[in-house]
Amino acid sequence: MTQPDSNPKPTAGFFHNTRYLTVLLVFLLAGLFLLSLMVGRLDIRLSEAMTIVGSSLFGSPVPEALLSKSQVFTLIRFPRGLLAIFVGMGLSVSGAVYQGLFRNPLVSPDILGVSAGCTFGAALGLILPGNSFLLVRILSFIFGLAAVCLAVGIARMVAVRPILVLILAGLVATSVFNALLMILKYLADPYSALPAIVFWIMGSLSRVEWNDLYLIMPTIGIGLILVHALRYRLNVLSLGDLQARSLGMNPTLYRIIFITISSLMVAVTVSTCGQVCWIGLVIPHIARTVVGPNHSRMIPITMLIGGIFLLAADMLARSITSAELPVSIITALAGAPLFVYLLYKNRRSGWI
Repeated sequence: MTQPDSNPKPTAGFFHNTRYLTVLLVFLLAGLFLLSLMVGRLDIRLSEAMTIVGSSLFGSPVPEALLSKSQVFTLIRFPRGLLAIFVGMGLSVSGAVYQGLFRNPLVSPDILGVSAGCTFGAALGLILPGNSFLLVRILSFIFGLAAVCLAVGIARMVAVRPILVLILAGLVATSVFNALLMILKYLADPYSALPAIVFWIMGSLSRVEWNDLYLIMPTIGIGLILVHALRYRLNVLSLGDLQARSLGMNPTLYRIIFITISSLMVAVTVSTCGQVCWIGLVIPHIARTVVGPNHSRMIPITMLIGGIFLLAADMLARSITSAELPVSIITALAGAPLFVYLLYKNRRSGWI
């Protein structure tokens, strides 16, 4: 009688046909996107939505009875749904990249301080005289990248055990920018600037405009394409530097490439809609549970599940009450218990 293995191998996932799962998730995402265009405090029927879309495609005038619904459909819900999909995809794939890169299942996209830097930049823009959303987003993006550069710079100075030092340097950068943020909150006007900073930190998709998508869609889209193209390299990096060098790969170069791509996606996301928590941590675990740890199969599934998750969370955030909730409240309420369930389910799988 054979004894059970005391060190089980990582799970291969319970869904073996990734192609069918991908098609299923694509249809689910498309159906949920269509539903998000119609559901809200102002209900839009399917026939009305088709009329509005047809008028936009063929240049015909919208019926007068549908003018208000047409504005809500084209100026608010359509760009907001696209933003939710791209933000969810970008954050979830960034989380998967960082977890594979640092070989740590508890790593999230803000491990190098990018979220803390973006939040500080946004807060600085909100308290400056003559602030505008454009200034807020520019400063948020710049300081997010500055936080990553600070963490990478500290790690390069130490140059000992690069993975561990990079994580510790990220904690240093996060601490520095969180301290600077607390100074700004202390100095901010408690009746105008401080509530704006707090609301920004909670994260929301309510401020989205078509101009935001012109920046987010190319940045995140190119980032997702690059990560998908290099997903096999991520498999090698997750084995460690020695194994990567033995296979003829430069781990330092590809680590910098992955960090740059992921940090840009997170920075452009946080600078547009604030901090959206738990997606970058939980969604890669869901994909890993479903299809296994192989990034060649896991990255596309992570991408689709991330878009579905945030799109559903945003629908709830703007529909569940008369006053819109920050989307991070929904993602935290759903993500935390889901993460506990995944920890329990995969307690003997070898990757947690």
